[in-house]
Amino acid sequence: MAAFLLSQASGWDVVPPTVFRDGPAGPGMVQLWVEVRDDADVVELIRAADPRLRRVALFDAVVNNADRKAGHLLVRADGLVQGVDHGVTFSVDPKLRTVLWGWRGTRLTEREAGSLTLLQRALPGLRGALEAHLAADEIAATTGRVEGLLRGGRFPEPLPDWPAVPWPWS
Repeated sequence: MAAFLLSQASGWDVVPPTVFRDGPAGPGMVQLWVEVRDDADVVELIRAADPRLRRVALFDAVVNNADRKAGHLLVRADGLVQGVDHGVTFSVDPKLRTVLWGWRGTRLTEREAGSLTLLQRALPGLRGALEAHLAADEIAATTGRVEGLLRGGRFPEPLPDWPAVPWPWS
């Protein structure tokens, strides 16, 4: 749920529409089913560093996604790429692990920096909604990651003491 809130606040539309509901198994999130293109080869998109994946990679850096696999990327019928399965995100400790390292160390575009600035300004207003799903230190760490990305102006590099890619990667 928190991933969806940040996806919307940034304008990236990475996470499909998500709502929080109480159901027969208890409270939890429900996500809109995404119809995908049958002819889309996500692995080839990753290998080619398809520009549509940049915003997903930047989003993952913000939410500290420790489990971005190829199978968690969906190419919708309209060509938009979205990500699902954000269950291993928002850790206070740096744990970014992703198949989207194609832009590591590259400079953020003006538009990407603008989206991060938009998100930075939105975070104080989102605090109440995020507190329903994240601990205070997770919210603070997320805010710190946004600020760090803006300060550095570049996509992150893999950490030397943490596996860069989840296993299995697909």
